[in-house]
Amino acid sequence: MDRVGKLASQKAVVIFSKSSCCMCHAIKRLFYEQGVSPMIHELDEVSNGKEMERALIRLGCNPSVPAVFIGGKFVGSANTVMTLHLNGSLRKMLIDAGALWL
Repeated sequence: MDRVGKLASQKAVVIFSKSSCCMCHAIKRLFYEQGVSPMIHELDEVSNGKEMERALIRLGCNPSVPAVFIGGKFVGSANTVMTLHLNGSLRKMLIDAGALWL
């Protein structure tokens, strides 16, 4: 749990993902298209990925990926991030976190 928290606060936007997850791919693409360069942690490509996935579930991530953190705070998974994007809130969050300079 501490490891996830440390990783989540290392950059303005951090995404915990799996390389084979299509929703993870869509969320990563959304951030790249916004001009954001998130830190990506592919849980299926690291040795302690299962442990981190269990920690994400304990934090309330359901499903466990994609799990998006902005400014070190858990924002949510794909549904939440897409809702924030569609209602215009995501951009403000990204600016406030220092991920965008516009």
